[in-house]
Amino acid sequence: MTAPPVVLFDLDDTIMAHREAVEAGILLHMRRRGYRGDVATAQRHWYELEERHYHEYLAGLLSFEGQRRTRAAAFAGAFGETLDDAEASAWFAEYFEGYRASWSMHDDALPVLERLTEAVPGVRLGIITNGELDYQQSKLARLGLDGRFEHVVASGSVGATKPDAAIFEAALARFDDTPPEQAVYVGDRLRTDAIGAAQAGLLGVWLNRRGERAEAGESDEARALGVREIRGLDELVPIATERLRGIR
Repeated sequence: MTAPPVVLFDLDDTIMAHREAVEAGILLHMRRRGYRGDVATAQRHWYELEERHYHEYLAGLLSFEGQRRTRAAAFAGAFGETLDDAEASAWFAEYFEGYRASWSMHDDALPVLERLTEAVPGVRLGIITNGELDYQQSKLARLGLDGRFEHVVASGSVGATKPDAAIFEAALARFDDTPPEQAVYVGDRLRTDAIGAAQAGLLGVWLNRRGERAEAGESDEARALGVREIRGLDELVPIATERLRGIR
């Protein structure tokens, strides 16, 4: 008997509507601070700062709190406000209240979990996410998803970040050493999620909700690795079923 099949998910912007919460949170915070300016431009700037400095944290260049302070100081600076470290931490904590209040699931998240369990008997579900375990688990709890995933694997606990094969291997080890050919991984980033998973031997699925174009060279790499692209989680079930059919 082989190990049961496994379907693994990214969390932010795959299960949780992270970007929408970021946009709502920073808008609320701008109003609290009295910042004036084009909202769409400010939201885009905040998201770009998150992308830049959060990945510096993942690369070990900043601490978790350090990347928060750096983002806060840079954004506030664009509106003429100078923050020291303590002020930047307080600024971010205030922003975080609005961000956290805006957490929600994508509409297709819960239905796909139900459909997978029906379509693939015995399937086991899990999360692989870059970030701190406690923080990511708090999102699942807030969304009412406690217990829906057998294992939550976070880079902060594993010591490796996606797309490193080590984090995918660590996750499969948690599932009784399930072989990668019996596993599917879906996430919203082509290289970090889908290509990384495929390089580790899983079926990598790119959840491209916004219809983004792949960076130069990535399309060919993804195609060679057998990466599948979907626009919504409702498209995942037939792909997973095709991959995992007959595996028990």
